[in-house]
Formats: sequence, structure tokens, C-alpha cells
Amino acid sequence: MSTKPKATAPKAGKAATKTTRKAKSAPRKKVLPILRDDPWLEPYAAAIEGRHADALRKEKELTREAGSLKDFANAHRYFGLHREADGSWVFREWAPNATALVLTGDFSGWQEQLKYAATRISDSGVWELRLGPDDIRHGQLYKMMVHWPGGSGERIPAYATRVVQDEKTAIFSAQVWQPDEDYAWRTGAFVPDTKPLLIYECHIGMAQEREGVGSYDEFRENVLPRIAADGYNAIQIMAIQEHPYYGSFGYHVSNFFAASSRFGTPEQLKALVDAAHEAGIAVIMDIVHSHAVKNEAEGLGKLDGTGTLYFYEGPRREHPAWDSLCFDYGKDEVLHFLLSNCKYWMEEYRFDGFRFDGVTSMLYYNHGLGQAFGSYADYYNGAQDTNAITYLTLANKLIHAVNRHAITIAEEMSGMPGLAVPVADGGIGFDYRMAMGIPDYWIKTLKEKKDEDWHPTSIFWELTNRRADEKTISYVESHDQALVGDKTVIFRLIDDKMYWHMMKDDDDMTVARGIALHKMIRLVTLATINGGYLNFMGNEFGHPEWIDFPREGNGWSYKYARRQWDLVDRDELKYVYLNDFDNAMIHLVSHVHNFQSLPVRKLWEKDDDQVLAFMRGDFVFVFNFNPFKSFDGYGILAPGGSYRTVLTTDSPEFGGYGNVDEKVEHLTQSDPLYTPHGVEWLRLYLPARCAMVLRRKR
Repeated sequence: MSTKPKATAPKAGKAATKTTRKAKSAPRKKVLPILRDDPWLEPYAAAIEGRHADALRKEKELTREAGSLKDFANAHRYFGLHREADGSWVFREWAPNATALVLTGDFSGWQEQLKYAATRISDSGVWELRLGPDDIRHGQLYKMMVHWPGGSGERIPAYATRVVQDEKTAIFSAQVWQPDEDYAWRTGAFVPDTKPLLIYECHIGMAQEREGVGSYDEFRENVLPRIAADGYNAIQIMAIQEHPYYGSFGYHVSNFFAASSRFGTPEQLKALVDAAHEAGIAVIMDIVHSHAVKNEAEGLGKLDGTGTLYFYEGPRREHPAWDSLCFDYGKDEVLHFLLSNCKYWMEEYRFDGFRFDGVTSMLYYNHGLGQAFGSYADYYNGAQDTNAITYLTLANKLIHAVNRHAITIAEEMSGMPGLAVPVADGGIGFDYRMAMGIPDYWIKTLKEKKDEDWHPTSIFWELTNRRADEKTISYVESHDQALVGDKTVIFRLIDDKMYWHMMKDDDDMTVARGIALHKMIRLVTLATINGGYLNFMGNEFGHPEWIDFPREGNGWSYKYARRQWDLVDRDELKYVYLNDFDNAMIHLVSHVHNFQSLPVRKLWEKDDDQVLAFMRGDFVFVFNFNPFKSFDGYGILAPGGSYRTVLTTDSPEFGGYGNVDEKVEHLTQSDPLYTPHGVEWLRLYLPARCAMVLRRKR
């Protein structure tokens, strides 16, 4: 659609000349910063500008009456079950295909009664039911019996905020949740520390040591103190939105406004968030808006008898790889639902932001499956879902309008430009994108290359290969690499020797190699961040077991759906070495303000020696990946001055051999060839498979 003004015929004579001159000197169209900052995007300017205009146009449409996205995203305050100021109740549901809608539950003996029948109050399909103060009570279970042409079925309301499962029948029902007193928050406004952002990814249910499902309270009491001591300043919690199948890891959501009841009550989740904020830890929620579970009785699948109320119709309705349903982001009602969902979790539970799951799947009609994304053209070839791009853009605008300090992260593997660029600059508006290529790189390296073939040039390029205008979350491994069917980094390095040779007095060389490389891999990944760093629960100390949730194939066992904290608590085991080193490197970067923003200045890389060195601020990071050679007096060109070692993987307290004398002051040596250019020789002893961090004394 053209944005040029309509042409008008100029008046005759001097006026015509004047008008013509004005037209010639008219200011040029403002260029979006994303296009200005990356000239390679210029051929696709029309597509980028079009997407930007689409989002602004849709925002204008949605907020025509409300005035702002923040005021628009209040569907959760209107729909669902609510208690009025006078103690009465009101229930509303959007079900345009329904011919009748009746609440059933404990209060009606699970029978349809006229008293609990809703009335259709709008042509758009909104149903409403008003009840007296004593007609339903806190704790009672309920559902909707929805009738439609040719059928009927029990459904859980789309906006239910509490859903529970019966232990005997395994049937899910909504639950009236209106305690006499609201949760009393202890903390006020919280501002996350994002300089840098250090994320501890976690799952409430598998965070406990016993075989079973952990609770919000257990996590708050037992795990949160560990995270605080480890130095992480954010937790990213998975599986919060209610999901019928525990083994789905929370990614097949049924009830988008309900916090999973298998972990406890809403108040217990709020207490967890509250305690995290008291400890200075931000709480990020893993939110799933990329798809929904296919279940009809528990989810949104056929809430009013149609399969397209919230989802696309035809072939696009079902995700070809995930056995789930795909939202129709072109529907205003769906946008209302999803945007309100974002606002709800921020206001009701005070989450500090979201990691959006499955963003690649949302962006493309083919969900990014089987596509290489080898050039910019792959992002602008018409195969993109503009409705989904509009939704994500509006979601980011809303989230930051609700809380300007909020954190949004995109799990996205295609590398679409502009994903983590502000909306005002022409981007989609995420604060960060997951650097998903990094864990893939480490896995490929460990699987396919011998130690002597590790090339520092390749490592440095992979860890720093990112768009200058977008911040990323770097990580060695997340929960994905810990699942059954895959292997964690420590397991790839040590394998089954972990079961027999992790005592401190055991000198097994395979274990020694694994511990050394585990530390080096994590340090070089953390040291090169340009936004944040993520670690999955337990991987910091090399948790030995994979993750396998209860299922038919393992006898419904919880043996591998837990974390063995006792391993790192036992002083005689080597797990403590890995944990202590992780603590040391996390504390090092967290005490350097804006570490993530300091330029990464490469000082030295030599593949023949397998040595890499780079500088950030006053810190020099040096890595000798060589498995056989130690170097004495190895020269690295660095700014002149005095350097002292502040961290080394070779320290005995981290399971090293103590070959690096950390008390030595290293003075650079001048060289007439280099000193005039601001660098001199920094000569170091570099043991094989060792990394060290030095600080320059100004």
C-alpha cells in the first residue's frame, strides 16, 4: 500500500512554480534504523517496511476504543470466572458456535441445571452467567457443558486460572480459586540486573532430589538459595502454564492462564517469585504461544465444537512435527487472548519477562522445517507468516509498556534479521535472541573432531558471529541437550566413567580431560557474550544423568526426572570442582559492570598451537586447547602494562594441577615493531588444556 500523498494539479503562474520547487525540496522518507544499520537489507526494504507498517496498522485497529495496547490486553479481566465487589459471581466465555452453555460442577452434582445456564449476550458469541455469592465457593470444581449444532461436550473455560487433575480418574477440571485473602507481596517494584543477564534455566517439577514431582515451595526453600549462591541473577522457569502430559516438558499447553497445579497453588508460585526478587533474582517465564495441545476436553481444540475458534483451518491447523495446533494470529480475538495472556502473567504473578518458545515455527508457513536459511532472501521470500510477525511485534510492545524493565527472549534458529531490534527501529522488538548455533557447534565439535583438531579461529568465529544490532543469550547447553536421546557436554566428554571415577583421589585421565574441557568450553562461551548467558539446572556441576520424564517406555519412573544435588554437596567427589569453577566465572563477569557490552578484542589466535586470546575491558582471556603441548614464555600481543591472574581452570580448587603460579605479576615487554602501535608482548606459561583470565593493572 502506497504511503505517498495523492497528486493535485498546481495552480497556474507563479503559484505553480512555487509548488513545484517545494516538491523538489521535500524531505526524503525516513529510513528505518534497521535498514540504515545493515546495507545488505536494502533489497528487502519493502518487505521490512511493510511488516513494520502492518504491526502499526493492527495496533491502531485494536486500540481504536481502548486507546493503548496496555488497556486493550484485558480479556482476562472480562472473560472467565470473577468475583464482583458485592460478593456475587460473573462468568463469561467466547463461544460463537455454541447453542447453549451451562456450568456444571460440585455445586450442581455435575448435572446441567437451568440456574447455571449462561446467556448469549452478543452477536460475536459472548456468553455470560451471573450467580449469587453462595452459588459457588472457593475450591469447588467446575467445567462448561457446551452444546453446538449436532453435538455437545465438556470443556474447561479458555480463561480458567486454576486447573487441577483428579488423582484417581486423571480427569482435569477448572477450580474456583478465590481465597479469602489475596497474596501479600513482600517486595515492591523490581528492576532486573541485565548487565550482564545470567540465566539459570529450571523446571520446578524435576528440581528436587527425590523421585517425584517437586513443588513451588521445595524449589523456593531448597533450590533458589543454591542459584543465589551460584551468582546467577535470573531464573527461567519452564512448564508453568498448565499442561495435561507431564512429560511434554510443558510445551503442550492446555490452559494458558492457569499455573500448573501439580507444583502447588497460585500463592505458592507467587511466594517463589517474591523470594527470588528478595534475593535480587529476576524471574523469566517460558511462555508457549507458538502452538497448543490438541486435547479437546482439557484444551482449546474444539471449545465450541469448531476446530478453528483459536486455530487456523485446513492444513495449517495442525503442526506437522509437534502433534499440536497452530494459532490463527490473523484473528483479532486470538490476538486479544494471547496479548492478555502476556499481561496476566506479569501483573498477577509479577514475572519479569518471557522466553518465547518456538518462534521459528511461528515465523514461517513451513515452520522452518527442513530449511537451511542460507541467505537474506530466505527471510523475505513470501513464506513468512505476517500475522505471526505482527503478533510478536505487538506482544513485545505490550510487555515493555506494562513493565519497561521487562525481559523478552526469542527461541529462534533461522536467524531472521531484526528479531531482537526495537520495534521503533523496524524490528520485532525482543530484547535478546537465543544463540542456538553455539550448543550445536559444541556438540558437533565433541562428536566429530579429535582434540588436536580444535581450531581457535573456528571457536572464536562461532562465538562472536552475530548481528551487531541484536543481543543474544549464549549457552553451551540448555534442557534440549540434556533430554533422553541426546547427551550433555559432560556425558559426551566422560561417558560412563562418570559412574566409577569421580572420586577426588581417582586420577582417571578421561575424567581429567572431561573436567578440563568442560571448564574451558563454558568459560570461553561466557567470556564472549554480547547480551547474556544461560545454564540449565545442574549442568553447572556436570549432572551425570539425562532427563527422562515418566512414560510407558520407562515404567512411569521418576528416576531421571530429578536433580541429584547430593553429588555436588559431597566434598569427596569431583562435581564440586565444576560447580566451584562455574561460581567463580559467573562471579567474575557479574562484578564487571556492563561486561556484555565491552568490545571483544581479539589479541591472538594460532590454530597450529591451538591458542586463543582476546580482551574485554581490562581482562585478557587466554585459552590453550592443545591436548599435548604446554608453552613456556608464550607471547601474546596485548596493551602494555602489568597483568595478574584472577582465574585459571588449572587451579587445584577447580580440579586442576596448579601449574599456573597465580601470584606472578606479568609485565609486558616492549618491542619497537609493536610498541608504537599500543601493544607489547605478554609472555605466559600456558599448560595444555588450560584457560586463564588476567587483569591489567592501569
